[in-house]
Amino acid sequence: LFCLHDAVVMTGRLQRSIQVFLDSPMAISATEIFRHQRECLSDAVAAMFRDHDPFSVPGLHFTRETAESMRINTISGGAVIMAGSGMATGGRIRHHLKHNLWRADAGIVFVGFAAEGTLARAIINGAGTVRIFGEEIPVKARIYTIGGFSAHAGQAELVAWHRRSEARRTYLVHGEESAMAALQPLLGGAVDMPRLGDSFDL
Repeated sequence: LFCLHDAVVMTGRLQRSIQVFLDSPMAISATEIFRHQRECLSDAVAAMFRDHDPFSVPGLHFTRETAESMRINTISGGAVIMAGSGMATGGRIRHHLKHNLWRADAGIVFVGFAAEGTLARAIINGAGTVRIFGEEIPVKARIYTIGGFSAHAGQAELVAWHRRSEARRTYLVHGEESAMAALQPLLGGAVDMPRLGDSFDL
């Protein structure tokens, strides 16, 4: 929403008349926390709220209810739909993909990391068709990715954090195997990459 506010309100890169849907009950609740708990924000973020609400995008609709979400796919004209599950493994995003992937005039933007084996990764890697809710859907939409929004630390940050932790033993359990294998020697010391069924005494 910050970036859309910038694109629509501050720079005019998007038409002010465009409809914007935040179609994720969890994201809506998180947005409300930011709006109402400003004392918990950093000084830099709190400063954004002094002059205006950075979440206030013209044409913004919060869709909490399932029926509201379903109606989005019946609107005509352009719209921006933000739905949860960046890897497209579940949730409302799968319905929006089913209704829009086949459209050559649609653009799908994946924000953040998409793990191997997920629907999002298949689409990003150029799949010609994907299976959603038992149907084969042709991928004709334009596909974009934005990597800068991932909440995961990069390799340098992980190594620096690990050094500060002074851990005697480390277990790499989250991430793609190739990335963990590249990280393992950089951490030094006792570093394990457990496999299914492995057990350890802690």
